[in-house]
Amino acid sequence: MIKEDINVDVEKGTMLPLMEAFYTIQGEGFHKGTAAYFIRIGGCDVGCHWCDVKESWNAKLHPPTAIDDIVEEAIKHNKTVVVTGGEPLTWNMEPLTNLLEEKGCQIHIETSGAYKLTGTWDWICLSPKKIKLPTDEIYEVANELKVIVFNKDDLKFAEEQAAKVNKDCILYLQPEWSKRDKMMPLIVDYVMKNPKWKVSLQTHKYLNIP
Repeated sequence: MIKEDINVDVEKGTMLPLMEAFYTIQGEGFHKGTAAYFIRIGGCDVGCHWCDVKESWNAKLHPPTAIDDIVEEAIKHNKTVVVTGGEPLTWNMEPLTNLLEEKGCQIHIETSGAYKLTGTWDWICLSPKKIKLPTDEIYEVANELKVIVFNKDDLKFAEEQAAKVNKDCILYLQPEWSKRDKMMPLIVDYVMKNPKWKVSLQTHKYLNIP
């Protein structure tokens, strides 16, 4: 396939810059502790300085891969599939989710919400970033709001974001990994005083799994 054709297919979403895909235990948020197949799509310009997958940012480093091949590999492992990044909504997610849906998968996304929501999702984890705020539409449909706490000011940001989501959205505060020892007492105290929030931990890192 020539480069121009590949670029067209990436634009359409029938090929995606696949960074990695792996079967593991979900480590964060509402579905923590459950087995899931992760599809990590390359490409992100949100640019969080504490991001632990900065190698995902440059989509050109990750080979455009046919979604048929991505889905075929996914269903060998589990029908619960988590699409993450990078920022997956950089790309058109409609073709991928249509194909996963045809195979009877439960389809989750982890996103900053900074781009237009495409695709059909059974669960939307919105993890907003100050640098590039979510679109209005995703607040209405997010199933969980996960705010990363790097410093005390992030608690104020968390409340601003919580005021925008729908009434059924589950609210999580999660310490940024490198600051966890400092932020965790702050988060625990905050959640005890504001019990609408829950604590999320990166349990996969404690388990030493992907």
